[in-house]
Amino acid sequence: QVQLVESGGGLVQAGGSVRLSCAASGNIFRINAMGWYRRAPGKQRELVASITSGGSTKFADSVKGRFTISRDNAKNTVYLQMNSLKPEDTAVYYCNAVVATMSWTNNYWGQGTQVTVSS
Repeated sequence: QVQLVESGGGLVQAGGSVRLSCAASGNIFRINAMGWYRRAPGKQRELVASITSGGSTKFADSVKGRFTISRDNAKNTVYLQMNSLKPEDTAVYYCNAVVATMSWTNNYWGQGTQVTVSS
């Protein structure tokens, strides 16, 4: 089994910064894409940013220029650096990883971490 454990959420003022971390552990052979999604109150879950095993990144238009995503393959960890935060960034942020074990490849999710941006 594979587990994703997130950390780093909390309450921050508008204009501030937060760094989220997500560490994968368990029966891992290889981690392909990793990413962050978020679900704001009353809205559907949306992709925030993703990064391939080779380091190619993708961002939602709403966060381009403010958020960066990176990963440490040796630690099976992905990071989301969020700068210039806005109240509309308030959401539960979920880590996602496409993980290959020796037997199969599955899509895994973290438990979610709350980020609240006050105005």
